[in-house]
Amino acid sequence: MGATGDDLERPDRIVLDLDPDEGVPWAQVVESARAVHAALDDLDLRGFVKATGGKGLHVVIPIEPHADWEKAKAFARDVAARLAAARPERYTTNPLKEARSGRIFLDHLRNSRGATAVAAYSTRTRPGAPVAMPLAWETLDDAPAAPRYGMADLPAEDPWKGFFEVRQRLPA
Repeated sequence: MGATGDDLERPDRIVLDLDPDEGVPWAQVVESARAVHAALDDLDLRGFVKATGGKGLHVVIPIEPHADWEKAKAFARDVAARLAAARPERYTTNPLKEARSGRIFLDHLRNSRGATAVAAYSTRTRPGAPVAMPLAWETLDDAPAAPRYGMADLPAEDPWKGFFEVRQRLPA
């Protein structure tokens, strides 16, 4: 869940899940993450990128637990909607599988109270037990497929160093 036990009614992170349709090239997923990163930069927000252990990426935005769930969800929805409106051939905000054909679903729905997203460094219940791996933005590349990380691939240095020290609020 996007909140800690300190305050369950106020999220302290927002997750934008880039969930590509089958056949969407990894390079497009990476480009999409960079587009989210740029959109956040325009709002003076810092986001962190994570391989999900599946076929997509998460962009995680740490925030001060100030806004309520509805504001956090509305913010995530608005960011996703702006990107989808600018590139409708590339993105959709419609969660239905048939609406994703050849596109990336910008899943903003993980930002409701009780909704979850895989935590960093979690193993997935998939063949090979891939790990949801935090990444540094500069390590994203145009590999032919989503990278699969295992426990043996844990980085020597934390690519999300400073994540918990980031102090930022959602724009009004």
